Amino acid sequence: MTTSTLSTTEIAANPLSSELLTRIDAYWRACNYLAAGMIYLQDNPLLREPLAEGHLKKRLLGHWGASPGLSFMYVHLNRIIREQAQEAIFLAGPGHGAPGVLAPVYLEGTYSEIYPNKSEDEEGMRAFFKQFSFPGGIGSHCTPETPGSIHEGGELGYSISHAFGAAFDNPDLLVAVAVGDGEAETGPLATSWHSSKFLNPIRDGAVLPILHLNGYKINNPTLLARIPREELAELMRGYGWTPYFVEGDDPMLLHQTMAATLDACLSRIRGLQQEARTSGEATRCRWPMIVLRTPKGWTGPAEVDGKKVEGFWRAHQVPLSGMHNNPAHLEQLEGWMRSYKPEELFDSTGKLIPELRALAPEGTLRMSANPHANGGLLRRALRMPDFREYALDVAEPGKIRAMNTKPTGALLRDVMAKNMDNFRVFGPDENTSNKLDAVYEVSKKLWLCDYKPEDADGGELSPDGRVLEMLSEHTLEGWYEGYVLTGRHGFFATYEAFVHVIDSMYNQHAKWLAICEEIPWRARISSLNLLITSTVWRQDHNGFTHQDPGFLDVVVNKNPQVTRIYLPPDVNTLLSTVDHCLQSRDDINVIVADKQNHLQYLDMDAAIKHCTKGIGIWDWASNDQGVEPDAVMVGCGDIPTKEALAATALLREHFADIRLRFINVVDLFRMQPAGEHPHGLSDHDFDSLFTKDRPVIFNFHGYPWLIHRLAYRRTNHKNLHVRGYKEKGNINTPLELAIENEIDRFSLAIDVINRVPRLQVAGAHVKEKLRDMQIDCRNYAHEHGIDKPDVDDWIWPF
Repeated sequence: MTTSTLSTTEIAANPLSSELLTRIDAYWRACNYLAAGMIYLQDNPLLREPLAEGHLKKRLLGHWGASPGLSFMYVHLNRIIREQAQEAIFLAGPGHGAPGVLAPVYLEGTYSEIYPNKSEDEEGMRAFFKQFSFPGGIGSHCTPETPGSIHEGGELGYSISHAFGAAFDNPDLLVAVAVGDGEAETGPLATSWHSSKFLNPIRDGAVLPILHLNGYKINNPTLLARIPREELAELMRGYGWTPYFVEGDDPMLLHQTMAATLDACLSRIRGLQQEARTSGEATRCRWPMIVLRTPKGWTGPAEVDGKKVEGFWRAHQVPLSGMHNNPAHLEQLEGWMRSYKPEELFDSTGKLIPELRALAPEGTLRMSANPHANGGLLRRALRMPDFREYALDVAEPGKIRAMNTKPTGALLRDVMAKNMDNFRVFGPDENTSNKLDAVYEVSKKLWLCDYKPEDADGGELSPDGRVLEMLSEHTLEGWYEGYVLTGRHGFFATYEAFVHVIDSMYNQHAKWLAICEEIPWRARISSLNLLITSTVWRQDHNGFTHQDPGFLDVVVNKNPQVTRIYLPPDVNTLLSTVDHCLQSRDDINVIVADKQNHLQYLDMDAAIKHCTKGIGIWDWASNDQGVEPDAVMVGCGDIPTKEALAATALLREHFADIRLRFINVVDLFRMQPAGEHPHGLSDHDFDSLFTKDRPVIFNFHGYPWLIHRLAYRRTNHKNLHVRGYKEKGNINTPLELAIENEIDRFSLAIDVINRVPRLQVAGAHVKEKLRDMQIDCRNYAHEHGIDKPDVDDWIWPF
């Protein structure tokens, strides 16, 4: 390829003067030189002496293939930022290729400002090179240590959704996002193209995707690079975009083409925004996007050992490997790096020459120094209503029922009303189902596509809506992450069975937060708040596929500094928990609360105290005051708490002298020792609650082994018996599902009888009665299709 193609006649020819063209190409050469240096060199950074084996890293790591294309984009974006004072940030979607971003970040001075030992001179460049993919240094992605990054890209597919999250409610911001053609094959990325249908041109910024077709993944062609150009254009137009093509391998021609295309794209973006902002009518826009086709490993070695490298998959990682004891490769590396003419680019001290430094924007206009890419700098605390005003009146514990999530919907409604420019609610078409629909009273669902007359009756749609609903948990989570990473707040509710869709996205965000905790210049951002509802114990109607509480196991795998799990059992504990989570920072808060009617236990004052402790004895459900209990009964989660209470009542009804302690757990990490999690209980407090030697029957919302994992070091672990979901169930009644998994009241009561020595024989008759009651409940369900009313409508009898 030696030609470039423009897609529209609106693009001016050769917008760069010959002088500016030469300088831009030189700046890009400097980027490519630095990128190669990061992969190969630990000494002799400016090649002031002949390259020797001792100058090379012993272990060569990194990814060259995408780096020249990424720096090419970055350099050209710098031009329009500088010329038009355009506020912009840059997201690198390809999983690797960080050298292509780190190089321009270093050249514009931000890297040295944040890391003074990586100074803009020969010594600093040596340190800058050595740290890359080196023990004690930085990784080969755009990690949190990279100034200007909000997106690592190590797991593919989230670049566009992150970009849109950053653009929401940032009307002056341009988010340029490089989309790798390998990344474009992932499901999350393919769905995220639809994000353009949710961008309000009046109040939001703009996203400019640059689909980088370099043709290959690690050792395979990429699909979008091998389909006909017009088919790709039709695909992008079908998604709702206006594609502009920049194609070729001649740098000087491509510089002109890219400059002209960026000018046209920015002009179109501003025109669409101005039209909407002048008219006051927000409509769906067909935003521009760029398809940039360049060779993989552009400007690198054309061949190595007689095999094609540039423009082929062999350029993906380290084009020249096996450097040690290979003089031919060493000579080829030196020739490659000297081809960038570093002596023309850097002065005698190793600093970029002034005429090239002048090409970079200044101050916070530099994409690496833009405060949106360090969102905690811009974060404003939420204006919060008093959550106590939404309290449910609970005169006596365990006597009334209510939908646990409905008052939380009212709380979110009023949080939204007080924060109409920095708070959004995300959910996959389920907010009404999850009883959070009160939010629509102040902000409807964002909708910029076509409307039908019937939408006026119950559609809850509006171009000004701040509730984002799309049947793609991937895209929603990506929007949400981009939104909080750039300094705002949000809330995401989804069904428990489908939160697994974002398992790996949760993992990546948790890792990002954990690293940020160790980086002093990263300002604290709002926590990610996930409400997991429509839970396993109320998925009796949808069946086995919808019964999976295992997301909690995924959460526990991650760094304890950023992970939080809450299982509030009723309305008031949920309100208290949500209030806390919305105001927290640098955490991922996972809240498990079902949406159906449930027994209510605590008034607001008691709920606040209980949530503050995270775990506690419910005196009103215990009768061991002043003595050691015969057993400890524990509820963790709404249904498990109800069944544990019912079991406690059964035991007290049949054994007048039994002494039981009832504990409820809201904060799951209280089960861990204090040395393993910031919320962990001390061993003394744990022993006081759970005793040192009495049987503990722990009724848990999720998989039972998770509790053992958290508490295995505790004194009384040998007497800890956990009941939870055991992969048993289908189309059952709620109680039958509980019986199948042995979290029901009858199973729990029998378990206590079996484990209290003096009841093992004396309790035989009661055990028989409980088994009969359990059988009756099963038979009733199979005959009538519902649970027995006296069991379903059970209330605390004391």
